Amino acid sequence: MTTDHFLPNDEMLAGVDAEQLHDLVGLVDYDPTRDVFPVIGWDAIVWAAGNATQSSHFFQSALGMELIAYSGPTTGNPDHHAYVLQSGSVHFVVKGAVSPNSPLADHHRRHGDGVLDIGLEVPDVDRCVAQARRAGARVLAEPHNEADELGVIRSAVIGTYGETTHTLVDRRHYHGLYWPGYVPRTSTYQKRTTAPDRLFEALDHVVGNVELGRMDAWVEFYHRVMGFTNLAEFIGADIATEYSALMSKVVTNGNHWVKFPLNEPAVGKRRSQIDEYLDFYCGPGVQHLALATSDIVRAVDEMTKNGVEFLAIPDAYYRDPVLRERIGKVRVPTGELQKRGILVDRDEHGYLLQIFTKPIGDRPTVFFELIERHGSSGFGKGNFKALFEAIEREQAARGNL
Repeated sequence: MTTDHFLPNDEMLAGVDAEQLHDLVGLVDYDPTRDVFPVIGWDAIVWAAGNATQSSHFFQSALGMELIAYSGPTTGNPDHHAYVLQSGSVHFVVKGAVSPNSPLADHHRRHGDGVLDIGLEVPDVDRCVAQARRAGARVLAEPHNEADELGVIRSAVIGTYGETTHTLVDRRHYHGLYWPGYVPRTSTYQKRTTAPDRLFEALDHVVGNVELGRMDAWVEFYHRVMGFTNLAEFIGADIATEYSALMSKVVTNGNHWVKFPLNEPAVGKRRSQIDEYLDFYCGPGVQHLALATSDIVRAVDEMTKNGVEFLAIPDAYYRDPVLRERIGKVRVPTGELQKRGILVDRDEHGYLLQIFTKPIGDRPTVFFELIERHGSSGFGKGNFKALFEAIEREQAARGNL
């Protein structure tokens, strides 16, 4: 059965069709009727922020997203502000406490700015929750309906690593911008006249960091609870430098849109990037989100103009004859990649271009990846050493290596 019959609704896709998604994130054909826990795609990524008003402005001015909806004190929600932002099929909901007694305020005191919830769109919330309960998952909110004049949403919530959650959403019968209780909202912010409509179109993967010895347990959780399968594994020399190391396994849903790399630290001479994250986030959580773009060069140029800082990659990376032979011809000349610090990798299916921002908040925790796929289904294995050495330089500058 083809993928395009089972994709999120048009409001969430925002004009990004199945063919574009196939190219952007590597969709494969999938029949959710045969799945014990059918997941058809991403819903919204919900953030906790110390200042949601300013964070929503950052996502607009720096990442080129569009403000589309809002909930807060003026809409009958006295607890917090919530801003809904969109870029293609990507939706962020940025929440910040109004009341000092809000659970959001407590969460932010512990973890700083970061991801609260990874929303997943499913065709049958009740079926998924029944499977989750049988498999021993924590059901934090039972299946329930929320409605307004634009329709009804059915949802539930289950727990995953740390305080991160998955909201399971069936929005087939809802035609609003996001959720009942939210109202349309636009911004007075104006992009440069030369800026493109959007800089990225889809969410490719979301990476979770967990404690030493817990990666396999969470991989098994996604197998047992959601029926996800392994897509990749990186251990040993694949994912180590002279000073630090980590281990990573990737699980994915049936159509390969929802991909979760799960990392844990490994023993090394010094503290790894995962150790630093766990210390400053105060536990497991989302490390980075990979945003799929059809033009990484333009996205990097625009974000750089907007003040986004990317990790610096040494010039020696681009002069490496082994790298040049391995990656072959790609659509962007090496010199243009070098000027921007864009990395390249190739597998048996094609190649990818990728780049990573520095942490976007005060704590050295969450950051973004931009990724442009050309057939490759990988995660840049050939770039791990260069990337981790770049991260280690930043750790050393912060005094955390």
